[in-house]
Amino acid sequence: MTVDDVTDLYREFGDDRLPPGQRETSKFPVLSKGDTPSWDPETWEFTVTGAVEDELSLSYDEFRDLDTVTQRQDFHCVTGWSKLDCEFTGVSFTHLAELAGVEPDAVHVMFHALDGYTTNLPLEDCMRDEVLFTWAFDGDDLAPEHGGPLRVVTPHKYAYKGAKWVDGVEFLTEPERGYWEKRGYSNTADPWDEQRYS
Repeated sequence: MTVDDVTDLYREFGDDRLPPGQRETSKFPVLSKGDTPSWDPETWEFTVTGAVEDELSLSYDEFRDLDTVTQRQDFHCVTGWSKLDCEFTGVSFTHLAELAGVEPDAVHVMFHALDGYTTNLPLEDCMRDEVLFTWAFDGDDLAPEHGGPLRVVTPHKYAYKGAKWVDGVEFLTEPERGYWEKRGYSNTADPWDEQRYS
């Protein structure tokens, strides 16, 4: 298995791998807005909707059968901790976008999750090889408390932009705000500029 190391992406945003105000941890703390939702692999469905040529509906097995990548990334939580050298396996955002065919008027993305959580990003922030829909962490299936069966990872943003328990992505023609963004968290969430709150 080939592992792509993308831990040097920080050079695009700042001088140091560890963003300002962050402390490195070897643990993987669990932070969620509520309880861990249950799911059934027989009925779980991932959808791609909105401003796309072909809306998609994928079962768990179909999603896992898509082209897969494994990357070594860093993970930055808005509460001030960072976990370096995380190994995530999954499907790149760009691959899903290619399968669906993004319409020219799409400018924004909303991620939807099993627990009702939403988070948003401009399309250009998603169209990066490092944005993954991941089901495995360090070679094991992603634990439910960390977002299993599927979560988004966004190593160039604070981790609340990476929805846990994600089950859909919607391409929008106008910007919208997600759960935490409506509640005072930064809409842009750049760790190297300490964009924690709006």
